[in-house]
Amino acid sequence: MILLKLFYEFFKAGLFAVGGGMATIPFLMDMADNTDWFTRAQLADMVAVSESTPGPIGVNMATYVGFTAAGIPGALMTTLGLVTPSVIIILLVARVLKQFRHNRFVEAGFYGLRPASAGLIGAAGVGVASMALLKAGASITESFAINWKAVALAAVVLVLSNWVKPTKKWHPIAFIGISAVVGVVFRFAGV
Repeated sequence: MILLKLFYEFFKAGLFAVGGGMATIPFLMDMADNTDWFTRAQLADMVAVSESTPGPIGVNMATYVGFTAAGIPGALMTTLGLVTPSVIIILLVARVLKQFRHNRFVEAGFYGLRPASAGLIGAAGVGVASMALLKAGASITESFAINWKAVALAAVVLVLSNWVKPTKKWHPIAFIGISAVVGVVFRFAGV
């Protein structure tokens, strides 16, 4: 029964998370709150690992959740659940898009999806930022719960990646690797 529930929950996430893998994060936060499959802290770890490994973030996280909840069959069900809506929609859209691409309603629909996608990705960004920059279990309104080491690291990476000429052209993987080392050296876990 858990396999069907895993498939169903990730099918919903895949169906409504317009905008890519980051848009699945609000759905995953809801799952963390309503199931015992993973916690928000584990979700933060999943985001970090998924961002630093090849492949789509949503699929990486779905596979991880499925594996932790029900082993290899769970990993398969969550991955299939997440990608099935996209495959179905792509097949349907590809079949009819040529006929209706220049229809003003279709164009308006696609145009309307852009802000929805931006909103979901923005919500994911706020959620990831709060998970990364606040101490575990804290809310945004608790200023004493700010993880100052994480804020300092984020500020340094922001400055180095955008405004310091020698490091501005570094590949994002370099910043991810250096940040991981800094996290280990300065013991970011459990802060």
